[in-house]
Amino acid sequence: MHDEYRTANLLGAAALALSDVVVAEATRAVGTSSSGAAALVVLSTNPGLSVTELGRRVGLSQSAAARMVGGLEKQGLIRKEASWGGWVRLQLSDLGAQAVYALLASRGDVLRQALSRLDDCEQEQLGQLLSKLLTGLYRQPGDAERLCRLCDRCACVRDRASCPVGQADRDHRVSHERDHG
Repeated sequence: MHDEYRTANLLGAAALALSDVVVAEATRAVGTSSSGAAALVVLSTNPGLSVTELGRRVGLSQSAAARMVGGLEKQGLIRKEASWGGWVRLQLSDLGAQAVYALLASRGDVLRQALSRLDDCEQEQLGQLLSKLLTGLYRQPGDAERLCRLCDRCACVRDRASCPVGQADRDHRVSHERDHG
């Protein structure tokens, strides 16, 4: 008989353990906080965000985001560009782009090492199950940015695969438009 409490507990322990290792390696790779590491990854796929929007996507208040951006700018990882109406757009510097590459490579190494305990068939099954779990974790617009803030987007859509979180976001938007359009 299946014990859902045990499975849930194992999932929680595995998720936390992987998170700890991934965040430690990511921050080590770029020499910044976990929020800073996530901000660099977000900017690598969404250049030109404002400080406020970047903060929202990595789960920081506007004032905390401004401090984080100041630190990343001092490190030479990002630069601010003036935009219309006094807005500031954030861009990765060349050093920031190199940091993102190192961060994602380090993250990928840690995760592949964790998966090495599973054979190819088990890894395939786990991939399908994780897609279902991630789809279920998506609840509303904005969740995609939060859930995928440290993701290697290229790895997720390799070989024409569809990102489960991105698909959940698209499905939600279509459903919302149909219901309210």
